[in-house]
Amino acid sequence: MRVITALLLGMCLCSIVMAADINLRKREASLPNTSASRLLQLAQDSDWEVREALGRNRRSPTDLLDKLASDPDPRVRIAVATNLNTTEAVFMKLARDQDQDVRSVVSRFEYVPHSVLMFLCDDPSPEIRQEVALSLNVNEAVLRKLMQDHDPQIQQLATAALQRFLEGRHDQITD
Repeated sequence: MRVITALLLGMCLCSIVMAADINLRKREASLPNTSASRLLQLAQDSDWEVREALGRNRRSPTDLLDKLASDPDPRVRIAVATNLNTTEAVFMKLARDQDQDVRSVVSRFEYVPHSVLMFLCDDPSPEIRQEVALSLNVNEAVLRKLMQDHDPQIQQLATAALQRFLEGRHDQITD
């Protein structure tokens, strides 16, 4: 009985130490002053939460974000899609992602480049194209392309969004 109790206690302590270690690595991955070389080491971590923290870290080097954009875990790729340091090329890679949730985040991210939104106008998913039409960062060219979509609902959304866009631009000119 004492042996079993000792084994169980040892397993519990080991779990606590491992959880604390993961939390330390996640914290280190998210800190802005963590060195680039250490961030690259942390990118090899087996825990997706550590890699996700790297994807969110605005001090992560762009080459690291490019690598994380191909991570097997979609939560890591989504983190990269919301990083202000993500380059246009990496956004384009994420816009081609097989996971619709990743493409959805890209289409809704306020700072995604217009070229990526234009690419997403041809997404096979109508939900993604709808999100592009409703994007805060959409421009006139993207909306005009969506007005030619084969889905009437997307055409309507794009038409209404273009009207709001043009009215907003007119308001800015007259102010």
